Amino acid sequence: MSDAASRAEQRIALVRDDVAARLALAQEFYTRFSGPLRRYGHAELSFLRWSAARGVLAPESGGRPGSAWWRSVNEGLLRDKVEAGLLRAGAPGEASARSVEYWVDCIREPSPAAWYRAHNASIVAGYLRHEDLAVTESQVERFMMNVALLRVLFTHAMLVRPRLMLGRLAPFGPRLVDPRYGTVKWFLDLGRSFPSVYPVTLPTEDTILDEHALARMLDYGVIAPRLTALYALAAATLEEPRLMALLDAGVPAYVWTRAERPLWYVGNTGAHLRLIARVTGVHLRWPPSPAGRRKIPLHG
Repeated sequence: MSDAASRAEQRIALVRDDVAARLALAQEFYTRFSGPLRRYGHAELSFLRWSAARGVLAPESGGRPGSAWWRSVNEGLLRDKVEAGLLRAGAPGEASARSVEYWVDCIREPSPAAWYRAHNASIVAGYLRHEDLAVTESQVERFMMNVALLRVLFTHAMLVRPRLMLGRLAPFGPRLVDPRYGTVKWFLDLGRSFPSVYPVTLPTEDTILDEHALARMLDYGVIAPRLTALYALAAATLEEPRLMALLDAGVPAYVWTRAERPLWYVGNTGAHLRLIARVTGVHLRWPPSPAGRRKIPLHG
């Protein structure tokens, strides 16, 4: 009998080029186990449906090819969950990665903190493992990758360290990002922030400026001033020190060059950003964006 890791690989191979089957496998994890785990899939499944609708999970050989990077990161998450489920059900073998161990823990004793630790460990592992695929993506797609990462790290931090992340608004944090409730989608749903098709054809700067006002308030007014503390907390919680290399002087830097850094300042403008930063106990750290469009390198 093959071990859990090998069997998980076989399950992933069966759904690799079938988007509907991917979605079904992701959902199956939350329905196959009785008890509270059934309620934990809101954010993940919502993000997966958005990814599928964009087209990033489509086969790369199709008429409208998907993204090798998004597909691979999603496969890693699915594989970890499937392997953990098999181990918990008694399949032979040891967990093949720390992220799988975290998922086994989450199945055994579900809790919001356990779910975030497992989910984010799988996601971060995918980011680190597939940098070679990320560099082939467009600049705007790489920007979206960084935003997706900082958002999911932030929601975890809102749960476990709400005072650090929200200041005087801390009492609201844990309930809002509890993965058992639909409100978590407010923070992880990138549909309010970015175009719904792949590949994105708008210039990166236009895409940033078109972001929904509330999403920009979250990204620039609440999260950006805390990025160094946020990534340090995540690196410690997930036991992944390499995560700190995905920041450069407090600016997201996953497959991102220093020449492209000014793009992060484009959306950093408006009195509402200063207000929300002050309410949550921080000050804006990035330079404000000047009026008008700026010429920024399209590639690193």
